[in-house]
Amino acid sequence: MIRSWSIGDIRVTRLVEYYGPTHDPATTFPAFDRARFDRQVASLAPGDYVPGIDRLVIAVQIWIVFAGSTVILVDTGVGNHKPRPAARMNRLNTLAPLWLAAAGVAPEAVTHVVMTHLHNDHMGWNTVLEDGAFVPAFPNAQYLVPKEDFVYFKDLLDSGMAPDPSLEDSLLPVFESGLVRFVDRQPTIAGVLRVERAAGHTPGHTTYWIESNGMRGVFSGDVFHHPIQIYEPDWNTSFCIAPRAARQVGHALLARAAETGALVMPCHFPPPGAGYVRRDGDGYRFEPAA
Repeated sequence: MIRSWSIGDIRVTRLVEYYGPTHDPATTFPAFDRARFDRQVASLAPGDYVPGIDRLVIAVQIWIVFAGSTVILVDTGVGNHKPRPAARMNRLNTLAPLWLAAAGVAPEAVTHVVMTHLHNDHMGWNTVLEDGAFVPAFPNAQYLVPKEDFVYFKDLLDSGMAPDPSLEDSLLPVFESGLVRFVDRQPTIAGVLRVERAAGHTPGHTTYWIESNGMRGVFSGDVFHHPIQIYEPDWNTSFCIAPRAARQVGHALLARAAETGALVMPCHFPPPGAGYVRRDGDGYRFEPAA
């Protein structure tokens, strides 16, 4: 549920909201090939895939960065009491606030809330339900939002084409409280996270890199949903808005992570939830973080 790693002087902690065998690989990846998948399954960790029901194990996790007095949340999961189309996400009622406390995070101590993008499973705990209304969960935090994503999803909301009410219940209340800042051209956040554009999965998808004492890490958001994509990097997901750009971003991140030895910290990988990309002949393999 809660695991931590050190990147130099910075501590990163993974908090799991939920995980399980939820995704059919054939519908998750438009380029899916059963024969190739069957060959690659042996490369996966035992808990990554459940063959009896042909489902990938997918997690929703919140990343916490502790850097001195700075406390940053990277993506905030689904959240409680939120109406969502997917049954596994609909109106959750978990103990995530207590789990945050167990990880050493008090709501008022959070200094920054950073979103890689604005899909509903990355911003749910931006707000909590109080007296029938959703209000900011972290009252002293600055919420950092990719501007291109906000424009895109706000246009969908205004045109009546939004797939769910997540913008209304998880982001607009934070805007109304004056806590939102756009991630636009700023190079870093709090001098801790280096901002790098990684558009493809969504128009404003952003990755955030850490470097401390010669060690590196990257919060990769949804560049990859599952470790199988390390072995099949052309298999971007059906959730990608710009598939070609998403594939280019994925290839570039794999090469860079392998070269730098960065700890890769996605949102959706099954336990342990993070790991390292290693060169393997002409391709790559994934090494879960110990």
